[in-house]
Amino acid sequence: MKQPSLRKGIVAAIALCLFTLLLAWLVVALNTRGETDVESAALEPSSIDAIAASAQQIERGAYLARAGNCQSCHTQAGGAAYAGGEGIATPFGVVYASNLTPDKKTGLGTWNSAQFWRAMHHGRSKDGRLLYPAFPYAQLSLVTREDSDAIYNFLRTVPAVEQANREHGLGFPFNTQAALAVWRALYFVPLQFQPVAEKSVQWNRGRYLVEGLGHCAACHSPRNLLGATSASLQFSGGLMADGKWLAPSLLSVDEASVSSWPDAEVMQLLQAGVSKHAIVSGPMAKVVFGSTQYLNDDDLAAMASYLKSLPQAENKLPIAEVVNAGVMQRGAKLYEKQCAACHGEQGLGVAGIYPALKSNRTVSMQNPINLIRMTIDGGFAPATAKNPRPFGMPPFGHTLTDREIAELLSFIRQSWGNHAAALTELEVMQVR
Repeated sequence: MKQPSLRKGIVAAIALCLFTLLLAWLVVALNTRGETDVESAALEPSSIDAIAASAQQIERGAYLARAGNCQSCHTQAGGAAYAGGEGIATPFGVVYASNLTPDKKTGLGTWNSAQFWRAMHHGRSKDGRLLYPAFPYAQLSLVTREDSDAIYNFLRTVPAVEQANREHGLGFPFNTQAALAVWRALYFVPLQFQPVAEKSVQWNRGRYLVEGLGHCAACHSPRNLLGATSASLQFSGGLMADGKWLAPSLLSVDEASVSSWPDAEVMQLLQAGVSKHAIVSGPMAKVVFGSTQYLNDDDLAAMASYLKSLPQAENKLPIAEVVNAGVMQRGAKLYEKQCAACHGEQGLGVAGIYPALKSNRTVSMQNPINLIRMTIDGGFAPATAKNPRPFGMPPFGHTLTDREIAELLSFIRQSWGNHAAALTELEVMQVR
C-alpha cells in the first residue's frame, strides 16, 4: 500500500517541478520578447561618441526630452539637471529617479545608444536589470529608435554630475527582480508605433506625443492593485501614485474632456497653463511648466487634434440631495469672507486670472479630492512664457477647520447652478 502512495508522491513532485520550470521559462520569455543582443551593439561607431551626433540631432533630442518631461522626474529639487535623486511615491514605496548625466561612474557615461534604447523600449538597464515602471516604459516603448537616439545624444551633452543613484525604498517582495519579472510578464508588452492609415499626419503625430513621449496615460488612467494600467481604460482618469491628486478622465465631459473646445484653446492650456475654460494646477501644472509650454505650435495642434478625437462618455452627474439650510448658511458666510473677493459673489471669477466656480468641472466632479486639496494647500498655475505671473490660490488648511472646509465647499458645490453632492468633515480629513 505504501509503494503506490510513494510513487504517486514522486510523480506529483516531478509534475510540480516541471510546472514551476515551465512558468519560470514563460516569465523569462515574456520578459525578453523582442529584445536583441544589446551587448553586440556596443561597438556601434556612433553609439558612444557625442561628437558624431550633429548639432541638429542634439537640438532635436533636447526638444524631445522636453516633450517627454524627462527633467521633471530626473532632477531633484535644488539639484543639478538630470542628475536624478527625485523620489517618486508609489503605493509600494518610493522609487528614486536615476542619474541621466554622462558621468561615467554614476550616470550614463558608459552607456551606448542601443543600451539606452533598450531601457526606453524594454525597460531594462545596461546590466540587464529590470527597471521599475515608475519609469513609464510601458508608454515610452512607443518612442521610435530615431527619437531615442536623439534624446541619448542630447543627454551626452549635459554637464556630467557624479551623484550616486539612491536605493529604492520598496518593501519585500516588491524590491525583488523576481516579483518585477512576474509583474512584467503579466502587464508589460513592448509596443511599436504604427500610424493609423486612415487618420491624418497631424492626428498620428498627436497620438505619438500623447500616448508615447508625453505618456499621458501613465497618470490619466486607473491602476489595479498591482499598479498596472489597462488599455481598455486608457485616459479614463485615475489617482496619482501618491494618492494626493486625481488625474481626471480625458473621456468625460464632466471631468477633463476637451472634445468641444476650439483647437486654439486646447493649445493655449497646454502652452500657457490657462485658457477660457480652465487653469491647470497640481501635477499638471508641473507638466505644463517643464514640458508642454516648450512645444511648437505644430505639435500642440497635433496633440489638440488627437485629444479632441478621444471617444467620449457623457457621464452626466446625478443631481445630489440639497444640503441642509444650516450648512448652506454657514458655507455662504465663509464664502463671502474667504472667496468672494476673487471668485465673485456669483462665482463667475475673472477670466484668465481667477477661475469661475460656476459650472466648474473641478468643483462638481464626483471625486472631490482635487477641490479639497486646492482649498487646503492652495497653489499656483505654472509660470509660463505666455503667463509669466500667474495668480495663485492661498492655502486655507491652516485657517479653516475640516468642518468649515466641508461646509464652504458644500455651499460652492450647490450654488449658481452647481448640483454636486455635499462634502463631509470626514472626506476633508481624509484628504488632509
